Formats: sequence, C-alpha cells, structure tokens
Amino acid sequence: MRLWIWKVVLLAEKLKMKMTHVIALFLICFVYVGVVAGADKRPNILLIVTDDQAPHTLKAYGNKVCETPHLDRLAGSGLVFDGAYHMGSWSGAVCTPSRHMIMTGRTVWHLPKGRRGRGGGKHAPANLAHFSMAAVFNRAGYDTFRTCKRGNSYEAANKLFTTRKDATKRGGTAASGSAWHGDQAVAFLKGRAEAKDRKPFLMYFGFSHPHDVRDGLPVLLEKYGAYNAKKPPTKVNPKAPPLQINYLPAHPFHHGHPGLRDEVRVSGVFRSRSEATIRNEQGRDYACIENIDRQIGRVLKVLRETGELDNTYIFFTADHGMSVGRHGLTGKQNLYQHTWRVPMIVSGPGIKGGRRAEGNVYLLDLLPTMCEMAGIKIPKTVEGKSFLPVLTGEKKVVREVLYGVYCGGTKPGMRSLKKGKWKLIKYDVMDGKVRETQLFNLEENPDELLKEHHAAEVVRLTGHKPKAHQVNLADDPKYAAKRRELEALLLSEMKRLDDPYRLWDQPMKKGG
Repeated sequence: MRLWIWKVVLLAEKLKMKMTHVIALFLICFVYVGVVAGADKRPNILLIVTDDQAPHTLKAYGNKVCETPHLDRLAGSGLVFDGAYHMGSWSGAVCTPSRHMIMTGRTVWHLPKGRRGRGGGKHAPANLAHFSMAAVFNRAGYDTFRTCKRGNSYEAANKLFTTRKDATKRGGTAASGSAWHGDQAVAFLKGRAEAKDRKPFLMYFGFSHPHDVRDGLPVLLEKYGAYNAKKPPTKVNPKAPPLQINYLPAHPFHHGHPGLRDEVRVSGVFRSRSEATIRNEQGRDYACIENIDRQIGRVLKVLRETGELDNTYIFFTADHGMSVGRHGLTGKQNLYQHTWRVPMIVSGPGIKGGRRAEGNVYLLDLLPTMCEMAGIKIPKTVEGKSFLPVLTGEKKVVREVLYGVYCGGTKPGMRSLKKGKWKLIKYDVMDGKVRETQLFNLEENPDELLKEHHAAEVVRLTGHKPKAHQVNLADDPKYAAKRRELEALLLSEMKRLDDPYRLWDQPMKKGG
C-alpha cells in the first residue's frame, strides 16, 4: 500500500494538483487497489541469490570487464544498494548463517544451532521454520518455488516451498551448471501459464555458482582468458581480467583460521596468490557470472511473455561477497568490503529506476521487505527491518550502524563496525597471537588499501598507485578519538546482538 501512496503523491506533485483533487485521486486508487486485490493481483516476488559473489563483479558497481547485460538493465530500471551486507558468520561455511538469515529475518546470533552446535541456539524459537519465508507466503496464498544448491542452508525452512528443485550444479556444461537452475525456473513459470494459475508467486531463484570450483562454459572461459585449472597456473593469459586494485600476494597477518579450505585447498588456487593464478581465477569467476546473467535473462523473458513481469518485484543479491585475491585472500572468511558487502539490486512496479542508495541493509531485511510489499503481516520472529522506505525514496538508510562478525576459526575471531564513512575491523585470533585493529575512511579509501598496497611490486602488478592517506588509520593519533568512538559502538552492538564473545581490549563478560 505504501508504494501506491508514494506513486499518488509523486503524480500529484508532477501535475501540481490541488488538495481536493489529490484526495479524489487517493480515493480512486484505493478503489482500484480493492478491485485488483479481489482479482488476486498481489505482486509476485522473484528473489535471485547467487553463491559467493562480490559486488565488484558487476557493472553496477564499477566492473568494466564482466558482461551482465540483463543485470545491467535491472540496475537501470531499479535501485542499486551501495550498502548491503550479510551480518556475518560463526562458521567457515559463511553461507550457512547467511541463508538462515535470508529465510528467517533473524540476526546472526539468534539463529538455530548449525552443525557442531554453532550459532545462537538458545535465542532461536523452537518453531522458527513455521515463520520462515516459504511458510509465511504459503499461508498468504502464494505459490512458492525454490531452486538452489543443496546443503549449507536452513533445511527445515527450505523444504516448505510447495515446489522445490534443488541440486548443486557447479559444472561447465548446460546440464551441470547454472542453466540447470534456469531450466527449473523457466519450467515453473511456463507451467503456471499453461495451468492458468492466477495466484501470485514467490520464487527463490538460487544458483550454485560462482562458488568454486568455478568451472565455466568453454566459450565464456575463452572469452575471459581463463581455463579450469587443477593446479595453479604458471603463465599469465593477457586476455584474463586485470588484477584488482586491492590485490596482494599475501595478507599482512594470519587471517585466524588455520587450514581454512577457501585459503589453502581450492582446486586451481591452493596457496598460490600469483598474478597468473588470481587473474585466471577471476576469469573463471566472470565466466560463471555471465552465465548466471544469461539464465536471469531467460526467466525475465518468460515473465514478459506470460504478462507477469510488470507485477513482479525482483531482488538480486548474493549470500556474501568473495575475495578472489583481494588483500591476499581468496575466501569469504573476512570482513573487508569485498566480502562483507553483497550486491543488491531491486526492481519492480513503483520503484523509480536509475537510482542508488546506501541503504545500510542486511540480507535479513529481505523477508520483512517482501512481506510489506505483498501486504503480509511481518512475523514477530523477524528482527530485520523493511527497507521499503529506501525503495520509495522516503529514506536513504534504514540504520546508522552496521555490525559484522566472523568467528568460524580461532576465537573470538573478527568483528567489524561501520558508521557513516568510517569502518573498524578488529582481529583477535590464533589464541591471542594475532591482535590487530584497522580503521578506514571508506570515502577516501573505499578499497581499504593498506601500507602493503603501496609496495613497488604491488603497484607494478595492479597498475594502481595509492594515495598517501590510503592506509590503515587505526594507529594514527589524529584518529584516536574516532577509533575509540567506533570501538565503543562495536561493544554496544555486540551486547545488543548477544554476541557470546569479547575481544582482548573489551571488558570480559560476566561469568566468562
């Protein structure tokens, strides 16, 4: 309903209408909405979720190499979020808590216990699946459909979709890759049309790529100068994408998770951070992402042909970002912007296109937003916030402070906090052997460049010469007050969100 009111107000302003005419227009719209609701023309929801994709892989976020024309058009017709985040993880499988948050709208420490007893547990309602995404939309009379990878998700919630076609597809053929997920989505939509199904739908359109192993289609691998390597490449393919601005041959200190698969056991990468390895892996990443874009295009085409597109809200995002060589890391177990952030594009009726917003949204905000769009009461179990006011232009952000966590390795792990242009990251890992603090002004240093990025060899490889102030500012006396401010806010958020740990320079919790 809020979208209708917003559109009426904008129309009234455009036409410079008198108040009596505005009231009349409101009444007409309310009557129209009532008639439409009687015909069950509630909006469809299409949620597209990729696996391990950094925002920087898309043109909407400045990428000049990876071609995604369908997502580019979605970005042009909708709103691009510059500040969308997953809240974090208590597991090396970062996608597990992330996907739980998507399905339930719960914060990271208030989720059901995951494998090996990880997670919030005591802070999660016993019947939480009953209030998860599919369950809520099923009760509202929606057709619910899901295709995605298997595993590392919330099975109790996933199995509630009325139609479910899950399989892990990370191969380099149509049958073994992203086209399989596209086939399931297309078949669902065509089946609805053939059956003349008039109910609105909720579609969870998930992919298994670009998660490693990034086995792309041969034609797309060739396009991006890459190949499906089993061993780290030794030669640089000049067609491969250039190294990222924040590439490093090694992270300056241990990331805190010994033996982490994503950093030491990914086929074709392993421990290598050479130019040849990272550029090849980027090419594989882009090949997988372009193929995902093709599948999105297929689904949009069917929606258009069946007359459903104009009544469909489309959300595009990923479960978390990914390093692939940035900061000398290759995995998702860190809190730099390339990994803590997620891409987020939203398009649909009433959403003015060609806009950007910071937003300060979490993935756990998706469920309440979708509920509000569909006129469904938001479950009391939901802790996220609807970002519909950002979509309508009423607000620029839904929260001022953002909290992030990674403690899938040694405890207590990493924590981050962002407020405005300032970001803090703290590391307390390796049994106290690594205790580091980073402070960034993201307005002046958006790539979170460190002193290591100023080294001559790194500058030569990336072709980018950082500015003198683009470094970690945590130990600069000029920013001591800002550091203290963010550290105090971080502790406040940790307490508010029931974070069970404390860092070395924080007051210990009572009883531990």
